[in-house]
Amino acid sequence: QVQLVESGGGLVQAGGSLRLSCVASRSIFRIHTMGWYRQAPGKQRELVAAITTGGSPNYADSVKGRFTISRDTAKNTMHLQMNSLKPEDTAVYYCNADTIEYPWGQGTQVTVSS
Repeated sequence: QVQLVESGGGLVQAGGSLRLSCVASRSIFRIHTMGWYRQAPGKQRELVAAITTGGSPNYADSVKGRFTISRDTAKNTMHLQMNSLKPEDTAVYYCNADTIEYPWGQGTQVTVSS
């Protein structure tokens, strides 16, 4: 069973930056498009960034130009660099494959104050 562990969240003022990390217990980044998802209170979980097996990134319009997804397949690690954070980015952030076939981790809370 693959385990996904997210970290790096915190409380930051609007305009600030955070770098999230996702570590997988098995080497899955070579076989899946991986994504960062977020869920704000009262809202559905949404995909905000993804990176293909070939390393090509894709972003939701709401984060394009502010977030950067990257991965280190040798370390089974994926990152999300978040700059110019806005209060509407406040959510719990999760990582998973685009097929969402692995159990969700505990996520990491990102809170952006205005």
